[in-house]
Amino acid sequence: MTTVLVVDDQPLQRYGFHLLLDSVPETDVVGEAAHGAEAVRKAAELRPDVVLMDVRMPGMDGIEATRRIVATGGRSRVLVLTTFDLDEYVHAAIRAGASGFLLKDARPDELLAGIRAVASGDAVIAPALTRRLLDEFARYVPAHRGGSDDDPRLGALTEREREILVAVGKGWTNGEIAARFVLSESTVKTHVGRVLAKIGARDRIQAVILAYDLGLARPGGD
Repeated sequence: MTTVLVVDDQPLQRYGFHLLLDSVPETDVVGEAAHGAEAVRKAAELRPDVVLMDVRMPGMDGIEATRRIVATGGRSRVLVLTTFDLDEYVHAAIRAGASGFLLKDARPDELLAGIRAVASGDAVIAPALTRRLLDEFARYVPAHRGGSDDDPRLGALTEREREILVAVGKGWTNGEIAARFVLSESTVKTHVGRVLAKIGARDRIQAVILAYDLGLARPGGD
């Protein structure tokens, strides 16, 4: 059972999400919040597995709420929902520690799959938008900072694990990585898990950010 806190300033939107999540046995809506401050308070009180977070809300927005929820170090992971596929706020939300984002017009099965993925410790990005997001995100970091070889977060990686980190930074899926390196997807998943643990990344998205920050990935890279 995955517990979910629904955060949106629109009552009808919250009601719709509540109905969808209540329609499947594996999710349980434990609370709702209409703005960021209420989301932070209820996340601390209810400790949900996943916070379904709207970005644009009056008062404390979803970005600041995400930052505060993640900063507590608690169990809750944040899945951001946005109306626009390249909403500038989404990049800030990911920087704040969100475990992914989906569009509000995602199909019900996509939303449910995204919640399951985030709850299990993975990260999720709307599939059709992954590389567009990475290219847009790259505008906010230097093209290459240099000195990545000296970064202590990379020192413990094997050569293969470093290759995997670069591939993750390029937005490749586990299937694409497996095909490129002639590995099984289960082996790739194991490698990705080890990379995340060694670099201290909360999830795949943080690994992407690190790869960009260190110049290991760049927009348009093969």
